Amino acid sequence: MLIGELSRRTGVSARSLRYYEAQGLLSAGRGANGYRDYAEEAVVTVTQIRALLRAGLSTEVIAQVLPCARGEAPGFDWCAELREILGGELAVMDDRIEALRLNRGALAGLLTKP
Repeated sequence: MLIGELSRRTGVSARSLRYYEAQGLLSAGRGANGYRDYAEEAVVTVTQIRALLRAGLSTEVIAQVLPCARGEAPGFDWCAELREILGGELAVMDDRIEALRLNRGALAGLLTKP
């Protein structure tokens, strides 16, 4: 399918699809006319990418975990390495949340001073 059809079917802009391809997350063949030609499976792949982005993962991390993703939700074929990657990302997120909580407390404290 052409990029416009993939965009319509997934609700993702053609620009984002080209970005995913540049990041190695999505692949396309080329037609005789040079246009990108995506396989039917690209719809599920794009849905998986979007779900992983919503979970706060970077495209670099998504490139590591995407081969283990199954289905649109996505589910995973779990292995120790995948759990380690996602567990590490969760720990980084927790650290960021804690830092923001501390920043918020400091800012709120400034607002209470005359």
